[in-house]
Amino acid sequence: MKQIKGKTGAQTLIGYVVEIEDGRARVVLDITPHHLNRNSGLHGGIIATLLDAAAGYAASLEGDGNALTPVTTVSMTVNYVSKVDSGLVTGTGKVTGGGHKILFADAELTTADGRTVATATGTFKRLPMAH
Repeated sequence: MKQIKGKTGAQTLIGYVVEIEDGRARVVLDITPHHLNRNSGLHGGIIATLLDAAAGYAASLEGDGNALTPVTTVSMTVNYVSKVDSGLVTGTGKVTGGGHKILFADAELTTADGRTVATATGTFKRLPMAH
């Protein structure tokens, strides 16, 4: 399994880890008090960021499953399902359709015991590879 840590400023600030294995990616966060909102739950913006990363990595891996093709989020809708305030949460993404340049992906954030915290549906655009 390949782990990606601190690749972006957002990832470093929030502290999530990306794990890539068998052509699939998951985003993992160990919730700490600085991740909580004023109601003592995982902040909605952090939830959205984790879902965006999970769906984005799924879109990046679409193709051969190993190369990370650059993508950018065009749009994303988040559905907040339940509150979580501690422990590990894991975001997983899955490409559901699209073509060569535009991809559609879903993501789900779950607790260690499998409870759904939030879901998202997004549209992602492939970007040219940097030289």
